Parts: sequence; structure tokens; C-alpha cells
Amino acid sequence: MPNLPQKKVGIVACSGEELAEGTVTRLAALKVLEELRPDDTVTICLPLFLAGGEGDRAFARFYPTIAVDGCDLRCAARATEQYSGKPAAGVVVTEIVAACGIGPVAGRRRLNEAGQQAVAETAVTIADLVDTLLDKKWSRREGHFIEPEETQSKSAAACACGSGIPVQTVQVNGEKVTLIALPPLLEQFKQMGKRPSSETAAALLAQIKIYNDVPAALEPIYQEALAQEYALFCGAEAVLA
Repeated sequence: MPNLPQKKVGIVACSGEELAEGTVTRLAALKVLEELRPDDTVTICLPLFLAGGEGDRAFARFYPTIAVDGCDLRCAARATEQYSGKPAAGVVVTEIVAACGIGPVAGRRRLNEAGQQAVAETAVTIADLVDTLLDKKWSRREGHFIEPEETQSKSAAACACGSGIPVQTVQVNGEKVTLIALPPLLEQFKQMGKRPSSETAAALLAQIKIYNDVPAALEPIYQEALAQEYALFCGAEAVLA
């Protein structure tokens, strides 16, 4: 298995600006990213995600993602599911506001007191989901993980597009396809001394299928493309026989 980056949770917040709850989602997500769980989360930029940002989409396909929506339209959750896969969890601000009995949220630029309460409650809900997805237990009273990791250094909020998710774009049947984990797999196979061959390409395809959806009907075409990529990586000519 390739040496992939540390598992983290992606947070994608809705970008709706017509409702105060949209502001709540962004501020709550920021609070989690910068204060509550900075070492365990990265942000996924929804506009970039919708525009085709491969780094963000690849992250959402490979790692658990929490969609934070302002209302029941669930734009962030729906966009994530459409382009990458169903989010691991979802949060809806209007539902949290109703459950907590918070007064009407108002103020798109400057939230009222109810809006600030909504930010705090939403952030705690997101942080609890992060712990659940990472199988971590947090002590609210002590203010730290019950079973902390040996090393937990503080870090600034990270962005999925720069989080180190290893992806590579290849030509498959005349179309560009982004494959998750291909770069470290190529390096791993080379270090193992595997020569470019049809057998090596088949083994590479088997590993690629762990991290990517490869249609069964297109497997031979994917294998040929991987043979070419591995040969180029090794500085040799592909052996397709």
C-alpha cells in the first residue's frame, strides 16, 4: 500500500450569502478548522469544488467529508455527492437552531446574538462528528482527547487543494482521468524493482482500483494507460504484450 497522507476530515460549507445561516456555516467551519480541530480537518472550497478543482474532489472521494449547510436545500451535501460521493456526515444549521431553541438568526454581514450562538453550537456539532469519523474521544471537561496521540502539534487551517493528496491525470481512451494514489504507487512499484510489463500493469491496476472507481468494461484500457505511465516513469518503453 502506498504511503498516503495522514487521514483527516474535509469540511465543505455552503456558500449561500442570501441567508444568515449561510454565514453561520462558514464561521462555524472556520472555528473548527482553526480552533477546535486544526490538526484533524481541512477545508474544501465549494466554489472551486463545483468549478472542477481536482484536489478538492479527490480529497472528498478518498477521505471522509462533512457537509455543513445553512438550510434544508443542502447545497453543499448535494454538490459533494454529485462530484465525489455521499458525505460521511452532514450538518444543517436550521435544524441545530431549532433543536437548541435558539432565537431567530439574523445578520448576513454581522450576526446577531442568536447567530453567534448558532455558530458555537454548529462548531461543536462538527467537531463531535470529526472525532467520531476519526474514532477519537474528546473530553469536554478536560479539554483534550481522552487518549491523545503521542504527537499532536498545532497547525494552521489547511486547504484540501494543498493537503498533499496524491493524484495524477492520465489519458484513458482519449479522455483525461484523475487517478488517486497513482504517484506513490508508481514510486512504490519502481522501488520494488518491478519492470514495465503487462503483469506489472495488471498489478498496478489492481492497486488503483482500491482508490478509484474503474468501470469493469474499461479495465483493459486503464491497464494499457497505466502501462504507458509506468514505462514513462521508469524511463522505458511500455511492454503491452
